[in-house]
Amino acid sequence: MRYAAIDVGSNAVRLLIADINQEGKEITYKKNTFIRVPLRLGDDAFIDKRIGERKADELVKTMTAFKLLMDVYKVSDYMACATSAMREAENGGEITRRIMKEGNLDLQIVEGQTEANIIYSTHIAESLELDKNYLYIDVGGGSTELSIFTKGKVEVSRSFSIGTVRMLDNADTQEEWDEMNKWIKANTRIYKNLIGIGTGGNINKLFRLSNQKDGSPLSFSVLNDMYLNLRSYSLKERITLMKLNPDRADVIVPASEIYLSVMKWASVKQIYVPRVGMADGIIQVLIDKNLKS
Repeated sequence: MRYAAIDVGSNAVRLLIADINQEGKEITYKKNTFIRVPLRLGDDAFIDKRIGERKADELVKTMTAFKLLMDVYKVSDYMACATSAMREAENGGEITRRIMKEGNLDLQIVEGQTEANIIYSTHIAESLELDKNYLYIDVGGGSTELSIFTKGKVEVSRSFSIGTVRMLDNADTQEEWDEMNKWIKANTRIYKNLIGIGTGGNINKLFRLSNQKDGSPLSFSVLNDMYLNLRSYSLKERITLMKLNPDRADVIVPASEIYLSVMKWASVKQIYVPRVGMADGIIQVLIDKNLKS
């Protein structure tokens, strides 16, 4: 059995096709195919509040191609979700209708809290130590989702309109940063030794660049040193010398700033990077819906 997850983000659009395996009551999945297309819808959505004709056309073509690939791979179920760029674009609904008409694919625009819930569907809570408290930080192109886990359960969560593409476009506001700072301090002050969990393409890349052993955390000081190092290079040098993709080389600096700010305000000294994200969460949502009902 195969499921597919489509994540239409503010920086990139992703397709994950996964093979589902069930042995007794245990259900696992293995990534079969992963495709990432850097459309950067946020550039239009955060500045003009609508997706321009060129990017809308590119998105429709991408979704149509994904649907054809899903058919070839004989995918039995799928879920396609769009996040902050499409949420904020006044023509988001119009584009989803066009995708259904031209590509025969149902794309849902999800709210920030739903986005957070999907990411947590990766069942990461099951691997947490029950006697420790965690701050879950997911940084995307348009928004940052924060949640506090205690005793393996989400205690409180919030989505903020602060993201990497939004920052590059100077579309983030000081008010939103102040609100995030205030929320973090109000909700983390009762916890001592809060541990960070970071998800998103940028923290995954930062972890790989750090050469840390898999399963070990990134310390605040290591992450800060990496940020200062990345910032010292020009965009071109990050692409040529550090071998970063062009659509990663620019967003990785604001992403580092977001993670470091959150960790500083919450007094988080280290962050674990489990390498899961929205697409993994969608696959788990499909498993829960189909195989556990």
